[in-house]
Amino acid sequence: MKMLKKAASVALASALVFSLAACGNGGGDSEGSSSSGSDTFKIGGIGPITGDNAIYGTAVQNGIQLAVDEINEAGGINGYQIEYQFEDDQSDSEKSVNAYNTLKDWGMQMLVGTVTSTPCTAVVEETHADNMFQFTPSATAVESIQYDNAFRMCFSDPSQGTVSADYIADNSLASKVAVIYDSSDTYSTGIYQTFATEAEARGLEIVAAEAFTADSSTDFSVQIQKAKDSGADLVFLPIYYQEASLILAQADRAGFEPAWFGVDGMDGLLDVEGFDAALAEGLMFLTPFTPDAEDEATQTFVADYEEQFGSTPIQFAADAYDCMYVIKEAVESADITPDMSISDMCDAMKTAMTEITIDGLTGKQITWGEDGEPSKEPTVVVVEGGAYKVLQAEGE
Repeated sequence: MKMLKKAASVALASALVFSLAACGNGGGDSEGSSSSGSDTFKIGGIGPITGDNAIYGTAVQNGIQLAVDEINEAGGINGYQIEYQFEDDQSDSEKSVNAYNTLKDWGMQMLVGTVTSTPCTAVVEETHADNMFQFTPSATAVESIQYDNAFRMCFSDPSQGTVSADYIADNSLASKVAVIYDSSDTYSTGIYQTFATEAEARGLEIVAAEAFTADSSTDFSVQIQKAKDSGADLVFLPIYYQEASLILAQADRAGFEPAWFGVDGMDGLLDVEGFDAALAEGLMFLTPFTPDAEDEATQTFVADYEEQFGSTPIQFAADAYDCMYVIKEAVESADITPDMSISDMCDAMKTAMTEITIDGLTGKQITWGEDGEPSKEPTVVVVEGGAYKVLQAEGE
């Protein structure tokens, strides 16, 4: 469309610009162009709703949908309704960029996504070039929001590693720690590296650090045996729930019974088909949300989610739900309207995001810095009786 503008004659320029604006700025030049010819906000989402990580993307898709329905029913944002479209990327970078372009053609003005880190890192290059506001609910790699147009709802990989080490040390959960991590995954390695640094600073001894890769993620007998032989009393798992379910089962067969501590990728473990939930008994992991929390906001969200989607929400659904209400608060704070250009919207959001404070499902008094990172207190849950229970740190 940018090429069409350059090729157009002066006499037709104004008519072409009007026509392109009505199509939702599907072209490459968002600066100065109208983002939508309609009177609705068009918000897109990207994530895996098929493939190995579908549980995450589906949760995000549903969480956004629930919030959009509520906001529209309550009168919208600044009196304008929201249109919402979600695209599947199968947690693949190339597919994610294709999904982004599909949403641009649809007329997207802001993006909630992507769900996983590597695709998000690819897509943020596109949103940065277009100066489009991007808000990821769950991508944890630092590079996922490396530009000033991008913000994050969840903790980053470095913060998860640091907070996990601090929690283990502060609560005297272990003195000797083994780590099993995925060296082929930026999420896993990023958390491991900062965990190792903080563990050393806090006097925790890492007695084994055993890696696997995506090509060797079914047989963990070697890693488990080395962790067992090291005398570790706790194993830290900065990995996703699929591999964790295999590790727990294989450790049980090997007679290895340490304490287990994971991160937010562990959410979904109890839903793995065929997995014996008893094997996860006592496992702790860092998460911003648990459906068993007793506060009214959480219980209302869980009840509404279960009624609409027939399943219990995981943290990714709560992160995405919070994203939409954060966008609503920021848009209203900045007095943004749908007829503004995508670039002008983004510039206004950059400022508004650093000025608002949000009480959400995934944290209270949440604020954001100019680097796009959230500031909020961590929550740790433990698996008890096949369900998640919030752990209170010592002194609370």
